[in-house]
Amino acid sequence: MCFDYSALIGRIIEKYGNRYAFAYALGLSERSLSLKLNDKIGWRDSEIAKACELLSIPREEIQVYFFNYKVQSD
Repeated sequence: MCFDYSALIGRIIEKYGNRYAFAYALGLSERSLSLKLNDKIGWRDSEIAKACELLSIPREEIQVYFFNYKVQSD
């Protein structure tokens, strides 16, 4: 399953200016955040909860940011 994190990346830039600052606030290395945003490793529930808190993402919008499937063209 591939997820599209473009909305999440946009929100990160909007709130923090860059990925590094957000990774620091989230308690992750820049590399770990990059792997998550590139769908190489998954997000833990606790990381999603903290990210939503840091980015002011309402509970009802979590799916838009973390569980948006990539549409693959044939």
